[in-house]
Amino acid sequence: MNINTFIGAYSNHPILFAGTGVSLRYLTQSYTWDALLKKISFELSGNNEYYLDVKSQSQVDGHFRYDLIAAKLEEDFTKALAKDRDGRFELVNNKFYELMSRDINVTRLKIYISMLVNSSDTKLEMASELAELKKTGKNIGSIITTNYDKFIESFLDFVPLIGNDILLSNPYGAVYKIHGCISDPIKIIITNSDYAKFNESYELIRAQLLSLFIHNPIVFIGYSVGDENIKSLFKTIFSYVDSNSDLAKRIKDNFLLVEYEPGSDNQEITDHDIDIQGFPTIRINKIKTDNFIAIYRAISNLSLPISAMDIKKVQSIVKEIYAGGDIKVKITEDLDSLKNEDKILAIGSKKSIQYQYMTAPETVNNYFKIIEESNSQLLELIDKYQITEQQYFPIFAFSSICSNIQRANTLKEQQIKKLEDAIAQVPKTCMTNHQSIKDIEEDSLISASNKCKAVLWSVMNSAVSLEDTKAFLQSFPHTNKTEYRKILCAYDLKRFKV
Repeated sequence: MNINTFIGAYSNHPILFAGTGVSLRYLTQSYTWDALLKKISFELSGNNEYYLDVKSQSQVDGHFRYDLIAAKLEEDFTKALAKDRDGRFELVNNKFYELMSRDINVTRLKIYISMLVNSSDTKLEMASELAELKKTGKNIGSIITTNYDKFIESFLDFVPLIGNDILLSNPYGAVYKIHGCISDPIKIIITNSDYAKFNESYELIRAQLLSLFIHNPIVFIGYSVGDENIKSLFKTIFSYVDSNSDLAKRIKDNFLLVEYEPGSDNQEITDHDIDIQGFPTIRINKIKTDNFIAIYRAISNLSLPISAMDIKKVQSIVKEIYAGGDIKVKITEDLDSLKNEDKILAIGSKKSIQYQYMTAPETVNNYFKIIEESNSQLLELIDKYQITEQQYFPIFAFSSICSNIQRANTLKEQQIKKLEDAIAQVPKTCMTNHQSIKDIEEDSLISASNKCKAVLWSVMNSAVSLEDTKAFLQSFPHTNKTEYRKILCAYDLKRFKV
């Protein structure tokens, strides 16, 4: 079955289960478990043989146990740094003693790990693929990851949840960091004792995750078929669910394992059997490919009755209702009677209730985020906005994403006329030959009050690049200012007018 057909049949928002391969694929600096421990061992000892000695002592039933390697390394790392306070690991010791002064006992190894995997810099050559990954955010319900780094949550703008925070969460818009995070090193799970403690307290978290697996499709990405995290997950599920039941079949049908195969353009789903000791053979769906763009596009093109973003907002309001406190809840079919600051959970017919996710100004303020996510569902609401002839509203990019905006042509004409009128009022001193916005900002002959007019003129006359303009807009301090919206509309016109 083709990937578009398979994912297109989803009736609920998919859950992304992201492994180490995701970080390795996109980050300029990332490590496998083996590579991470090997690097730390080399930094500690100055040679590779120390790691090989520790590794040779950590083999169980024919498999190297990295949790045992980590435990031995943690012990040696602690002893070595305690004896060498101001040596090459001085920063680690500084952090250790600073935390201990506040009665926070984090091992030096975990502190060092939090420093090693702290970068979220992405590979330039993956920009096109990352742009497609960004668009999936509007349809992904939540994310589960075993990664320590902060890449996935920061890139997709999801809320990270660690440890017991998982139990208090709204499933939508969350990243379940089940093995901890560098933002809170004490909760990093890496040694055998960490895993033992984790398994003791994992029961409620396991139940929370199981609920997700029952109700949502799960896309595993960044793992191999034989990954112990995947096998452990299946053991968990089928310890609670009879592997021959209808529920088990539904869960297995919801699983898609994306396995990396270098250079492959494959887009076909196949069956794959996984053998787990003590359980019957588990058959799941798998795709082996290097064409992750096709997978991301299938997810972002998924059309569901309600967007994941809408569900996030509803859950946020419901959570406040459950929590009690100073919150007013009104049930009404007359939205006009409510105050602007009222939070509303409306129940009624489509005839009596109208709903807007964002106002026109909010849509403008979120211009670049909406474009990155290619959020056509949100943009269909533009026809409901009250946009006057006096407003600067960038319609060209929005209409290129969503072809259903009925007022698009009218708004385009309005945008062009507004820009023509604005250009007609630009003083001659602002009509420069500068080729960058930085040069305009540093030109002492252009007054501070005229800088934005000079930028506007340069954008409209293609004197400065669109990339330069985008960077200028994204760093603009006040996106509600008219100057910002003029330049944004100019950028939008030059970048997206066909």
